[in-house]
Amino acid sequence: MAEVAFDRVSKIYDDGTRAVNDFQVEIADGEFLVLVGPSGCGKTTALRMVAGLEEISEGVVRIGDRIVNHVPSRDRDIAMVFQSYALYPHLSVRENIAFGLKVKRLPKEEINRRVEEAARILDLEPFLDRKPRALSGGQRQRVAMGRAIVREPACFLMDEPLSNLDAKLRVQMRAEIARLQQNLGVTTLYVTHDQVEAMTMGDRVAVMRKGELQQVAPPQELYDHPVNLFVAGFIGSPAMNLLEGRLERAGDGLAVRAGGQYLSLPAELVAARPALQRYVDRTLILGIRPEDLEDAAVAGDAPDGRRISGQAQLREALGSELMVYLTVDAPAASTAETSELAEDAGVQQLGGAEGQTTIVGRFSPRSHVREGDRVEVVVDTTTLHFFDPDTGLGIYDATNGGGPT
Repeated sequence: MAEVAFDRVSKIYDDGTRAVNDFQVEIADGEFLVLVGPSGCGKTTALRMVAGLEEISEGVVRIGDRIVNHVPSRDRDIAMVFQSYALYPHLSVRENIAFGLKVKRLPKEEINRRVEEAARILDLEPFLDRKPRALSGGQRQRVAMGRAIVREPACFLMDEPLSNLDAKLRVQMRAEIARLQQNLGVTTLYVTHDQVEAMTMGDRVAVMRKGELQQVAPPQELYDHPVNLFVAGFIGSPAMNLLEGRLERAGDGLAVRAGGQYLSLPAELVAARPALQRYVDRTLILGIRPEDLEDAAVAGDAPDGRRISGQAQLREALGSELMVYLTVDAPAASTAETSELAEDAGVQQLGGAEGQTTIVGRFSPRSHVREGDRVEVVVDTTTLHFFDPDTGLGIYDATNGGGPT
């Protein structure tokens, strides 16, 4: 096992395109770090530079104590698991798992020991003599994992290994990979476009955008304290609702007005984000997580300063929860970041008529809201988020106005 470090690494193609720019992050020995971001953000390129499959234009990559910029891939003591299983169809499961060890000319007894151990860990013992065509997608992916495990590498590199699986298998394999990595304790760099995978698997998550690192932190910190608008909108499912608002004084406290909506800010929220005082009588961007909205008919009494109202356009009953899409009288936040997030999600930026926005609430299944209903919604105002409309930075600390210190 070993640390993996990117030290101001860049990848610049011949046409001048910077696929990765000044990337700097350290992956601790035994840590599971997930690289996540939209398609084309540079996450796979970063992984391929560690693997030796992509030349490094600037900076240094270290595995353990070694600088590996010019070390051939085969000598980097890594093992990769790809999106495609890349199994040899004419070889059995046993032969596929053992293939790399045979190439290294390890003793037969050692090869058998490692294959049997990997098969035991991955529950592949009943399938060792089968060919890949006789296996399910999840079993084939476990064979690919087995081939990586038997090499006993310093580092695992995984490039969207679950993207070819159906939804149910993805959830199952997600848990299996996380458990396996924890048991083996091997330093792991995992690339995915799926932020749910990132949040549920990684010890830390690194969010990339246009080749640059936006924030690297434990999953809960990314969720609670996104450093900027892009991270806020990318992390969370459904995505954070982002509205244009104006901060106002309200007696001894503060309130935010977004179109026809008005929310009072609790004292503890203002105390935790002292930089808000600089935005009084200024426009800012208000972020509300869908799970912080609830049907007032279910939530019970709440003062006006904790309520917004809208018209239900769509409801999605999921059994344990109800997703309700509401048109509210408030302008949508419109920035380069929100446009990029909408494009990545394959949707138009949410908005209705001028000055209106469609937001989503994660309601209790006890809600009886129907399409077309006028709905009163209670907001958990202790969890509101705020961003500077010009820089996109989260408004937190009085000294920097950016992310938490």
